[in-house]
Amino acid sequence: MAKKSEKAVTEAVQAEEVSTAEVKEKKKPAAKAKKEADAKSGTKTTKKTSKKESKAEEEKTAAADVVLEAEETPQAAAENSADDMNARFEEKCKALLALAKKKKNMLDYQEIIDSFTDAEFDADKVEKVFDFLEANNVDVKISDDVEEEEDIILDPEDDIDIEKIDLSVPEGVSIEDPVRMYLKEIGKVPLLSAEEEIELAKRMENGDVEAKNRLAEANLRLVVSIAKRYVGRGMLFLDLIQEGNLGLIKAVDKFDFRKGFKFSTYATWWIRQAITRAIADQARTIRIPVHMVETINKLLRVSRQLLQELGREPTPEEIAKEMDIPVERVREIQKISQEPVSLETPIGEEEDSHLGDFIQDDNVPVPAEEAASTILKEQLVEVLGTLTEREQKVLRLRFGLDDGRARTLEEVGREFNVTRERIRQIEAKALRKLRHPSRSRKLRDFLD
Repeated sequence: MAKKSEKAVTEAVQAEEVSTAEVKEKKKPAAKAKKEADAKSGTKTTKKTSKKESKAEEEKTAAADVVLEAEETPQAAAENSADDMNARFEEKCKALLALAKKKKNMLDYQEIIDSFTDAEFDADKVEKVFDFLEANNVDVKISDDVEEEEDIILDPEDDIDIEKIDLSVPEGVSIEDPVRMYLKEIGKVPLLSAEEEIELAKRMENGDVEAKNRLAEANLRLVVSIAKRYVGRGMLFLDLIQEGNLGLIKAVDKFDFRKGFKFSTYATWWIRQAITRAIADQARTIRIPVHMVETINKLLRVSRQLLQELGREPTPEEIAKEMDIPVERVREIQKISQEPVSLETPIGEEEDSHLGDFIQDDNVPVPAEEAASTILKEQLVEVLGTLTEREQKVLRLRFGLDDGRARTLEEVGREFNVTRERIRQIEAKALRKLRHPSRSRKLRDFLD
């Protein structure tokens, strides 16, 4: 019964829809006829007016389309330009990676700079280049001979907003008064526009020292933002900032505004190079040459990669095979890369003990052995006291009991002005006496 009711309802709805459609179809001819009648009843003047109005409307529509196209064209062109720029940037990164593989995953700063001589990118993409290379296990060689002319062409519209640089202290750095004071001071320095940078650069060419100082001070925030990325690598945060400031000064000296790129992007390369070189030179207690630091970093990267692949610590042989170097060279690099540990390092939860307290000094005798040696000397003196003075002296010279240097029979004979055979007889007689149980039992325990 329920199914029949549902079927009946469905049929009724369909019938209602059909009737509604028929009514609409009947109304269409009537409406059409009415429109035709209205059109015929109009005068010629009305027709002319409507033609003029329609023509004017068409002209307005065409003009609006032209304006709309003119408005959309720059936006579309900008989007296409951005897409092309990103595509070129990715192509150049891939080309750099291919070049690095040919050189055993090693690139120089100058090679990276030369690869982007005709590319348009901002300071953010400078960091993306290094992040891309680091993600693909490519080492960037730090060298002092970076060429002065880095032809990095930038889009003049891509302004670097230094105002948005975060001047907060990074995690892991204690907020001390010097750090807080420095960040507060550089935050007061007004920033420069692109036109002001060019004006200062022109004044610098004429020897204006004040313009040089102004350009450097306005970009101190850039140094802080880059130095934050290197916290925890063996140098204090303020030291990293100071080294970055030295790189900034070098960038100010070498900046050429005629190249067309912004100062902040140009300075980024010099700041990075100054900080990374300082870490290589100063981060370790025992300095390691820069080329060896690069080799150690590469070995550590390969070790981490093999650890993920194998699920265990790789052996020197596996590392040597992956790096294509001898096993002996791997062991040598691992030995060099060891970090020195302070003897004052606290040990235990209460930190009342130090590492030096648990390390044995090989130059100091063990207390037990020192006590046994002292007792042996006392017993030996007591046993020798039972011999004659001559026998005692012969044994002392022959075995070096006083100064640790044993003499030959010839030397002892010259000492007593007798033959070597006579000295041998005296020695044999003295040893027979010492072998007597009354004397030997005092020394027998020390033979073990």
